[in-house]
Amino acid sequence: MKAKPDKRQDNVEKLEQMVENTQENIEATEETADNLDLTEEDRKAIQDKNHRRQESIESFKAEIADEQGDRERGEY
Repeated sequence: MKAKPDKRQDNVEKLEQMVENTQENIEATEETADNLDLTEEDRKAIQDKNHRRQESIESFKAEIADEQGDRERGEY
């Protein structure tokens, strides 16, 4: 069985899309939370989840920078 080839050419674009999707999720969740009668516990859960999403965005951005560096050095 052969290993799958490493297809990293579009990693930057995929990561950028992930950042955009995650940011849209944050915004949609905040809008929904503002429009609903939520308990304080539910609001806290939403805030916590959005905080984790923001951390994910920061990780994605760091990975984008790494991938762009690899691309510029011709590593793939």
